[in-house]
Amino acid sequence: MGLHTEIWMSMALFAFVSSVTPGPNNLMLLSSGVNFGVRATLPHMLGISCGHFVMLMAVGLGLGELFLRMPNFYQAMKVLSMTYMLYLAWGIAKSAAPQNQAGDMAGAKPLGFLGAAAFQWVNPKAWVMTLGYFGTYMPQDADVTLIALASLVFSLINVPCIGAWAVMGARMRHYFEIDLYRRVFNGTMAVLLVASMAAGLLTR
Repeated sequence: MGLHTEIWMSMALFAFVSSVTPGPNNLMLLSSGVNFGVRATLPHMLGISCGHFVMLMAVGLGLGELFLRMPNFYQAMKVLSMTYMLYLAWGIAKSAAPQNQAGDMAGAKPLGFLGAAAFQWVNPKAWVMTLGYFGTYMPQDADVTLIALASLVFSLINVPCIGAWAVMGARMRHYFEIDLYRRVFNGTMAVLLVASMAAGLLTR
């Protein structure tokens, strides 16, 4: 079955707004752009979009409803997400200034494709985005083709939205060439990441 043009436009707007607004993914991309540059952050960006696409497909096919009916799994996911988030926040806080113009980091490296993809499954905002997207716009009798198309539309909109945060971070790099300023920025981003995750975890 198909959807009306107005529904597709509403879905596209939802995807844009939820993707471009601040959240754990975008805060990490902003920090990675500052510390590593856009090129080194590309695997992180692609991992977010691909990981979220898999989540969209899984939820669209009914996996999300199964998870929501398993309270023990829900609680375990919250503990796992907070633990992993603290690990990532610590890595951001400890990022040092680049050793050379290529942006190699001392004792740090950008989050890779697989790590970023896996993070989506413990990211509260990703769950809210996914469940809201399908719960609001997708009919219950949607077939695999429609679910795949809706997931692809979301992901295609998501890529440039999150990429803008990495680009913005890269454009800010020259402001943080002084090590003290960079450390203050990274510490602030780590705190904001923890706060954004905590806020999401407090909502059901």
